[in-house]
Amino acid sequence: MRYELLRSLVLGLFFTSVANFSGPSFAGEILGTDPLAAAGFKSLQRGDFEQAALDWRDAAHLYQSEGKLSQQSAALIYLSQAYQALGHYREATQNLELAVTIAKNAGDRAQMGLALGSLGNLYIATGPADIAQRHLHEGLRIARDLGNSELTAAILNNLGNLASSQKKYSEALAAYVESSSLAERSRNAALAATALTNAATASMHDGRHQEAKALFDKALEQTHTLKPSHDQAYGLINVGLGYHRLRSNLVGSKDDLLRHAYEAISEAGAIAERAGDRRTASYAWGHLGKIYEDEQRYPEALQLTRSALFAAQSVNAPESIYRWQWQTGRLLKKIGTIDDAIAAYREAVRTLQSIRPELAVSYGASQTSFREALGPVYFELVDLLLQRAALLQDADQVGPYLIEAREAVELFKAAELRDYFRDDCVDTALAKVTKLDAIAKTTAIVYPILLSDRTELLISLPTGLKRVPVQVGSNTITQEIRQFRRRLEKRTTREYLPHAQRLYNWLIRPIEADLVSLQIDTLVFVPDGLLRTVPMGALHDGKQFLVSKYALGITPGLNLTDPRPIKREQIKMLAVGVTEAVQGFPALPNVAAELKALGTLFEGTTTLVDKEFLAANLEKKLKDEPFTIVHVASHGEFGSDVESTFLLAFDEKVTLDRLEQMIGVFKFRDEPLELLTLSACDTAAGDDRAALGLAGMAIKAGARSALATLWNINDEASVDIVLEFYRELKDTSVSRAVALQRAQLKMLTNPRYEHPGFWSPFLMINNWL
Repeated sequence: MRYELLRSLVLGLFFTSVANFSGPSFAGEILGTDPLAAAGFKSLQRGDFEQAALDWRDAAHLYQSEGKLSQQSAALIYLSQAYQALGHYREATQNLELAVTIAKNAGDRAQMGLALGSLGNLYIATGPADIAQRHLHEGLRIARDLGNSELTAAILNNLGNLASSQKKYSEALAAYVESSSLAERSRNAALAATALTNAATASMHDGRHQEAKALFDKALEQTHTLKPSHDQAYGLINVGLGYHRLRSNLVGSKDDLLRHAYEAISEAGAIAERAGDRRTASYAWGHLGKIYEDEQRYPEALQLTRSALFAAQSVNAPESIYRWQWQTGRLLKKIGTIDDAIAAYREAVRTLQSIRPELAVSYGASQTSFREALGPVYFELVDLLLQRAALLQDADQVGPYLIEAREAVELFKAAELRDYFRDDCVDTALAKVTKLDAIAKTTAIVYPILLSDRTELLISLPTGLKRVPVQVGSNTITQEIRQFRRRLEKRTTREYLPHAQRLYNWLIRPIEADLVSLQIDTLVFVPDGLLRTVPMGALHDGKQFLVSKYALGITPGLNLTDPRPIKREQIKMLAVGVTEAVQGFPALPNVAAELKALGTLFEGTTTLVDKEFLAANLEKKLKDEPFTIVHVASHGEFGSDVESTFLLAFDEKVTLDRLEQMIGVFKFRDEPLELLTLSACDTAAGDDRAALGLAGMAIKAGARSALATLWNINDEASVDIVLEFYRELKDTSVSRAVALQRAQLKMLTNPRYEHPGFWSPFLMINNWL
């Protein structure tokens, strides 16, 4: 079974009916005293969401068989709440969409408004935000038309959540305040408390800390009016977390806030324990453990965290189990028991692997990136493994720690790609892994691991793995990367050079002796974070660029690469492009010459230009013929998420999901697509998520490799370098990486294009052989 993180609940960001079941009471009233409904409510309130899902599913089936449409719709709404609490977002969405349809058919506008509001709230977590907004506003319009203040309050709370996720805190605060006022008027204390807690959180994010404190106080007051239940316990946890987070901003009230946080969360734990709600108790004891950790009271923190872990394990709640395993590892590290800490981190990573790929889902996705939320689990483990290796003298003992460190990085890389693409696309690639170490005798694979106090270079050499620490922390190197990228795109100056040399000294010079002694001719980087946004070939040793010494490739992960040389016999190319200005994008006048030249290089090249390059035509060609190379000479954009990533056909934007469907037919043929080339794509400068999409593109599209650019050159230079690359590629003794290296070196000899802003953004991605 797969689970998705309820990050709103785990991180204490924004709180909704996903965490507290404080929706409109009329939804429950419509179900009356039906035993199945009563069982469902009871299961929800004690936090037994698995049983709640079974109860509400049975209730929905019963109402369907009896033709009770309004009751069926209400049961489906509660079923979706249970699924959301378990993290089964797809099932939750399906049931809410069905609830909307049934309520509409029944003519029950109140139920329809509630289902739409719930569906909009769900889309805040799963995206896209515009669909969330559409459903919420439609639900709100119905609620206001009906004069139903309780339903209006619930949907306003969800609209506040949407605004908060977009960092529109003033707008969110207005929605929350109106929601709490209407909920109080409707005597729905649970909903009022939830809206007040959310209002306090929005005020805190907006820098209005005294106002936030007053709102948390009011929310606590409301929460105490509730009867002991799951809702009350979660309300207390959320308020307690709010008090704790306020401490850094209200220094004068620091001790009082700490006491309030401790009391609220302790009370929540006691309520949950008495109710037999082990899942909620887990969150209470775990968050309380974090408070003790922050106060450096490590033994008490460890005891509470172990209680939280035991409670979470007793109800099989992996979305919290990993969190308390991680917390256990941090505490053991601080106490100084490194081996036990490593064991705890291993368990946390193992748990995270079991709940993929739905880790992608977070409530208010813009608030916390996947890397920020989960990267520390993996990289803190890597840090500990490397520290442990540094203490050992025997190479035979060191090796296993280095291998495990590399594998932990690989696991994160795969999970991060799943998060970006929101699917299991990398699993297919993982199933075909051939270890590259065994086939690339003159290749070194470099993992730069950016840690807070240092950078670790983990190098896979023909002789084995080697660790090289560099005493430059992540903040320093990140600032340098940003400056380097910014100046590289200024093609009229050499301002990039000092940054190119500093990065060379940190990332390459420490390993130069090994590269020379082993006669390495190709470097493949597995870049992390912002390193993905800069071309490694433009690093400079003071005399020459790195590309002058080595052929270069990048891959989002060593285990994600299908390492086979390209077959040069009977290369069959599909070349497509747009020359005209379409869909708001400027013309690409050099594309016509580029596509014409490709036709002379590869006999039998199929070409689609402008009005011929329609998305449907591209799909048909790919289905009908087995191409070796697909060359796209058109605009492409890579954004922070997969929804804002596309290639431009003449008539529409082709998303990566659509491209995957088109190219996916090659997966069922003897040979997959060898190479996908994009000669005018663009990634957002300094956006490592956008660069991640670029790096993972070949995997997503089902191609063995991709040639693409970090930024759009939109110049004759692009045509020249791409054509030279293909000329070199025709040589059967030349790898893809070497073909690109030779093309770039030829550009370097041309005074017009010697600046790295012209040639360096071209990257050979994934398989470089």
